[in-house]
Amino acid sequence: MINCILAGVGGQGTVLASKLIAQTAMGKGKNVRTAETIGMAQRGGCVVSHVRIGEEIHSPLVPLRSADVIIGFEPAEAVRSLPYLKEEGIVIVSQKDIKPVTDSLANTNYEGTEMLDYLKSHVKRLIIIDVEPIFAACGSTRVLNIALLGAAAAAGVFDISLAEIERTIEHKLPQQFIAMNLKALRAGAKTAIKE
Repeated sequence: MINCILAGVGGQGTVLASKLIAQTAMGKGKNVRTAETIGMAQRGGCVVSHVRIGEEIHSPLVPLRSADVIIGFEPAEAVRSLPYLKEEGIVIVSQKDIKPVTDSLANTNYEGTEMLDYLKSHVKRLIIIDVEPIFAACGSTRVLNIALLGAAAAAGVFDISLAEIERTIEHKLPQQFIAMNLKALRAGAKTAIKE
């Protein structure tokens, strides 16, 4: 069984990324269960998607300390999800922070660097993705989810190849967004391979 947690902030495409993973795995004939906890997502709140791929899946929710991979769309959200990570699991995280609403209200001067330092000291297998060059190459910041998906595929965490995810993107996304997202997927994969 492969257990995956995707953790981000509303509007980052966390749910779309989980659906692309699930659809790609189902296309290979695998059993998949997914669930989302979206809370205040529309107001910048946290979004957590659970994806489970395996033979017998009795629940769509990933139990604590059993995630093979955490894909963190934002450093603090990756840290928040660490209780799900199993000891030998991997964390793939964007280095780009997003100031939470609470920071604006309390003026805590949140920066993602503290969270990245925490991950570096608490996670054995960590891939940090510098997404700014990917955004520049693709001409959009809305490809974060696909870039992280590419990094996860390159790291081999799903038993799903980059080519298989590419085919799912080609079949599931609107035509006008396919080329940009394929570019982001490949760029994310290259970044992960360098780490």
